[in-house]
Amino acid sequence: MHERSSVGELADRLRQDLDRYSPGGKLPSSRALVERFRVSPVTVSRALAQLAAEGLVVTRPGAGAFRAAPRAATAAAGDTSWQEVALSADGAADLVPRTVDASGVLTTLAAPPPGVIEFNGGYLHPSLQPERAMAAALSRAGRRPGAWGRPPIEGLPELREWFARGIGGAMTAADVLISAGGQTALTTALRALAPPGAPVLVESPTYPGMLAIARAAGLRPVPVPVDADGVKPPLLADAFRATGARVLVCQPLFQNPTGAVLAPARRPEILRIARDVGAFVIEDDFVRRLVHEDAGPLPRPLAADDPDGVVVHVGSLTKATSPSFRVSALAAHGPVLERLRAIQVVDTFFVPRPLQEAALELVGSPAWPRHLRAISAELKTRRDTMTAALRRELPAFALPHIPSGGYHLWLRLPDGTGDTARAFGSGGEQSLTAAALRAGVAITPGRPYFSAEPPAAHVRLSFAAVAGTGEIVEGVRRLRAAWEEPA
Repeated sequence: MHERSSVGELADRLRQDLDRYSPGGKLPSSRALVERFRVSPVTVSRALAQLAAEGLVVTRPGAGAFRAAPRAATAAAGDTSWQEVALSADGAADLVPRTVDASGVLTTLAAPPPGVIEFNGGYLHPSLQPERAMAAALSRAGRRPGAWGRPPIEGLPELREWFARGIGGAMTAADVLISAGGQTALTTALRALAPPGAPVLVESPTYPGMLAIARAAGLRPVPVPVDADGVKPPLLADAFRATGARVLVCQPLFQNPTGAVLAPARRPEILRIARDVGAFVIEDDFVRRLVHEDAGPLPRPLAADDPDGVVVHVGSLTKATSPSFRVSALAAHGPVLERLRAIQVVDTFFVPRPLQEAALELVGSPAWPRHLRAISAELKTRRDTMTAALRRELPAFALPHIPSGGYHLWLRLPDGTGDTARAFGSGGEQSLTAAALRAGVAITPGRPYFSAEPPAAHVRLSFAAVAGTGEIVEGVRRLRAAWEEPA
């Protein structure tokens, strides 16, 4: 059983047993709990810490754990209705909206109920994460001299150099800022490059978290359609002319959600179009390290072929490690780097040094290339398993592109009639999503990926957040049952 589930189960058992003890009464020793429940000392320690955090137990070093005194009566809830007025007064005049729709982001962050297969996850399953390597890296980092001191504002020079080498071209450590995860880096970039109220060009469809960032900053996302070869240059040029936008956000490699890779012929064209109108391109290179085993050589980042400073590059370690390993890089040439730096300092000061030191330890260890090779093979196997299951169980679902990187598939739903093949129009994805959840599988509807009206109904299915290929096959079977559920 996984350590995390063991901790929760033990905490539940101990919580049920607390009535046996009077306030101040001593619980059995850690050694006795290890023997009684047949768990590790670490599990016992973490379960007691959980109860202590809940105020149910008090731990005393060298003495043991004791039942806490009863809590004081909870004060009556106050009246917070006044906040509705304060939060919305004069809102129509605000350049930056004060309400933020985070639903598209929460879909991939929320854990589904127990027993539900997670096809909506945005991160690697714990079994795929390099947990031992990360723990070892963090342990070594904590012992480095000065590891808990203040880091350079721009980030550790060695880590900046590592990211710069990964980008290539003329990029150097001096062009890189260390940031706290890709979401934070994208937020900094958009705030630096576009004033409130400005249009920003986005791929259509695109990552909902980026749309949420843009809208929270008071920007107006303008869609530019994507096909199997990425952004369409003629439509991009039209969008720049029609809107006066000075920023494009794109994912040239294994685009989310389509999985498209920007075609070689389009790469210089995109940069030329942006340069001609004096616009920046924010390159979200979010899954370069989640390449599949059969992908072949990858194209270089756009930033590697951009000596003129058109591209602001965002790269991250998070997707290939753990959702809590939030270390990323912002890279750019020219005066824009100082603006990025200033905004990041004001918002977050800096990324904690122990995490930066741990990142250096991790990527410099022999475990890092082994981990990348292992997930490359595993993701290919999972992709092929899900593709085969979908073609067998749900042949009416269109799968126009099978990516060679990333962690999900993008499906277009059929326009059906009759009792078992329903027509899912606007909002119909939500009906299928609800039916799927009832059947025991969590999926992501396609609507949040579009900044305007979608051309068709879609769903996104992740194959990285589940335990293995068996869950993938079972999850697709459950999805078929949801699709066949009578309307």
